[in-house]
Amino acid sequence: MSRLPADCLTEIFEHLDDKNSLYSCLLVNRLWCKISVGFYWRDMENYSTSNFNTLISCLPNESKEILSENKIIISTPTLNPMFNYASFCKVLSIDRVYTKVEELLMNQENFPFHDLKDDIIILSQEIFKLFVKQISSLKKLVTFWSSHNCITIYPETKNFLKNLSELHCNSDICPILFYHLSQICHNISLLNITFNKLISNGLKDLIFVQKNLKYFNLMQYNYPENYLPSLITKLPNTLIKLNLYGKNSNSLSFISNFTNLQILQLSFQSSENFEDFDKLQHVILPKLQILKIQRAFPKCELLIKFLENNGKNLKEFYLSDIKGYSDNSLNLAIAKFCPNLKKLSTGIKNDELETLKIIFNNCQYLESIKIWCGSIFLSEKEALETVVKQSHKNISELILYHLYYVRPRLFPEELESFFISWENRVPLKPLSLVIITDYFCINTLDKYDENMKIIKKYIRSGVIKNFEVTGFEEDESTNY
Repeated sequence: MSRLPADCLTEIFEHLDDKNSLYSCLLVNRLWCKISVGFYWRDMENYSTSNFNTLISCLPNESKEILSENKIIISTPTLNPMFNYASFCKVLSIDRVYTKVEELLMNQENFPFHDLKDDIIILSQEIFKLFVKQISSLKKLVTFWSSHNCITIYPETKNFLKNLSELHCNSDICPILFYHLSQICHNISLLNITFNKLISNGLKDLIFVQKNLKYFNLMQYNYPENYLPSLITKLPNTLIKLNLYGKNSNSLSFISNFTNLQILQLSFQSSENFEDFDKLQHVILPKLQILKIQRAFPKCELLIKFLENNGKNLKEFYLSDIKGYSDNSLNLAIAKFCPNLKKLSTGIKNDELETLKIIFNNCQYLESIKIWCGSIFLSEKEALETVVKQSHKNISELILYHLYYVRPRLFPEELESFFISWENRVPLKPLSLVIITDYFCINTLDKYDENMKIIKKYIRSGVIKNFEVTGFEEDESTNY
């Protein structure tokens, strides 16, 4: 094992998500150590101030002289660096460089920020220079508040950026940066842009020159004052995932251009943001497999027509599982037009239990379902009983999403009865049970010791393969 070639080890280490396991690899031999160190240093968003301290010790003499001339003195490790750490970086966050350099200088010199502003810029620029010269091929660039160009002023910039595949930024960052990126980066696969009131010149050109754009995330908190509508029409037909989040003042008709779209996520704050969804109701997206309409949703009759045209190919459908809107006619349409679903999240009110049974009967490929609990929605008991009695053999994950206070509570004997019935299913599929709740939902099943003893019992017996209690924020963050 210790003699495996570097490319094999790299492939194996890719699957190590446990830092302790990766740390133990450092101690095997020099090759293992180098590859492990590369993984530690790959993503700058995980860097601490100690990482930047090490980077400063790696600066060339020319940069150290510039720091000395400006009376910037940083205590660095006394030992010579074992590796060229900057060369391992594949994810560069411009914002994090400034933030951590500021933190480092303030800890070092104990001066207020306004006295260190020039020093922060000087030291950060030398670190950027190090990265540009040492990184052979950057994969991901993150910059949400950079107001000046700091990485495209060097001769090595073209090689540094030529294989960039992800860009995460605001719409109003330095226009010169957008200009240079549009000259160099033509094969970005993921663009994640937060649109503010201003859109810098050059962003439109950057989007226009992309030849292989697959994923586009648009987060809009303010209505831009200039050409957002003309900008989004420049998106290429290569898109397979489109995520629109926040506010929306633009026509959604442009979505019809993306015939290769596989994932569509619309997370708007208000139903008013769906004003012209009627232009999409007759659109056919032949490759669409995942549809997420979170928070608000459009008029039910329009969405039902959209499902009639596109529901057959859907594998996953998530409906308003943040705001808690629900409609029985829409749920019946899901059962009618989406027979191939494998994952579903929707609200079933406590007087619509028959609708859930129809969904289970028609959607026989369902593997995972998220059911809302509390208030006007189902109780935990109703949800568990219906799933175990009505669902087909493919179901293996149940998510109980507690939008409101749970009434009534689930008693231990009711929970035990559910697991006995699940254990007797043929064939038996071990269950993944996820509870989404918070501190204020005091009656959820996980809050009672007797229930937790039962759950541990069925984990030991293998009936439960995974049990997890998570909060609303964690659940929402997995969607973006």
